[in-house]
Amino acid sequence: MPWRAVGAFIGLAFGGAWVAMLPLLLSGFRRAEVAHDMSALIQICIAAMMLTPALAGVVVLRWIHRSANIRAAIGLVRPRPFGRLARESLLALAVPCGVQILTLMVAALAGTYRFDLTGFSGFRAQFAPGTVGQSGIPVAELAVWLGTLVLSMVIWLPMFFGEEVGWQGYLLPRLLSLGVWPAMACTALVFALWHLPTLIMGGQYPGHSPLASVAYMIISTVLLVPIFTWLRMRSGSVWPAVLAHNFVSSAGVQLIWLFSDADHPIDPLHVGLNGWPGWIVMGAFVAFLAATGRLRWAASAGAQESRRP
Repeated sequence: MPWRAVGAFIGLAFGGAWVAMLPLLLSGFRRAEVAHDMSALIQICIAAMMLTPALAGVVVLRWIHRSANIRAAIGLVRPRPFGRLARESLLALAVPCGVQILTLMVAALAGTYRFDLTGFSGFRAQFAPGTVGQSGIPVAELAVWLGTLVLSMVIWLPMFFGEEVGWQGYLLPRLLSLGVWPAMACTALVFALWHLPTLIMGGQYPGHSPLASVAYMIISTVLLVPIFTWLRMRSGSVWPAVLAHNFVSSAGVQLIWLFSDADHPIDPLHVGLNGWPGWIVMGAFVAFLAATGRLRWAASAGAQESRRP
């Protein structure tokens, strides 16, 4: 276990996150309610923060591990051949999509979420305010929304590489000597606490206390990281984990509004992957991965990855 290098990585990633969020922290910004619109300053700070894990990983590999091939050592390769790349990419998008839809169904059954698949009132209120009150399926507006969503995911793709190159590319393989499950748990804990600057500003759980938000985030990441790990290890690349993370944080969130009833309030703790309905669905999926042995070979694959020069 390269404790010195791992400690340096965590220190650089955490320090970079706080520096990136400093303008918002000094401005007294607090997110009090669920909303999609973000100012330019918020987006810049978030983008800078998301790049810090990858930068930390590269610095540690270069100056402490002294790796001759940093791209290979950090999993920054694409699955080959092209057919495998396509399959792994589709899986990385399909899995979080399916998990999110099942999560919304669980929340609807519990009464914490309400679908509106006829008037699309939640979608209209969030993404097409000029059509509020109209009836029927807003075909043109849905097409614009989909195009905008895809463009946004492409634009933000480098930032999600910034995160997963750090977590799944550098950190998790270096922790695998502890065992697969301890390594995933430790990665999830670091991943959750790295979000502390945004959590204290109400970023993921607006309206909830910072202490409770940290606890909720730890539960979410403990259940989410094994899914990313499975995608990353089966492909030998961080690329699928990047795509899955991108979907979870962008399209996955917007799916909540796409199907929602505008008159029913949305609380992230009770709707979506960051809330208890998501914990149930993700927990069931991780249990399936464990029971079918799909995580069993992650230790040897990750160990080989971490030993690359």
